[in-house]
Amino acid sequence: MSSSSGSVTQRLQKFIFSKDFVKYICSTHFWGPVSNFGIPVAAMMDIRKDPTLISGPMTGSLIIYSLVFMRYSMAITPVNYLLFGCHFVNETAQLIQGGRFVNYWYFGGRERALVTTPSVEPK
Repeated sequence: MSSSSGSVTQRLQKFIFSKDFVKYICSTHFWGPVSNFGIPVAAMMDIRKDPTLISGPMTGSLIIYSLVFMRYSMAITPVNYLLFGCHFVNETAQLIQGGRFVNYWYFGGRERALVTTPSVEPK
């Protein structure tokens, strides 16, 4: 059952300490998308917040931004799948936020919220 290439652990260790992997970890192809993941994480955390806090123009801009960079990540050499994944997650989160914005302001969500939420009368 022994193989000439070694165990899975040994092969993984050899890959992690290879020059190519270290070069990748120290490059902007890795750190750019990793640092960029703050945008989709923030958008996903905001999904349960009040829709009045959503900026329609900013959400629209982020939808277009993520589409552009999803395309860019596949057009460059080498293809950057980490960047694609970051912008795919962001695109999904921003589309959800955009849907919430449109529903609240244009499809009666605001009116339903006003009816179901009892108003507090000032004294």
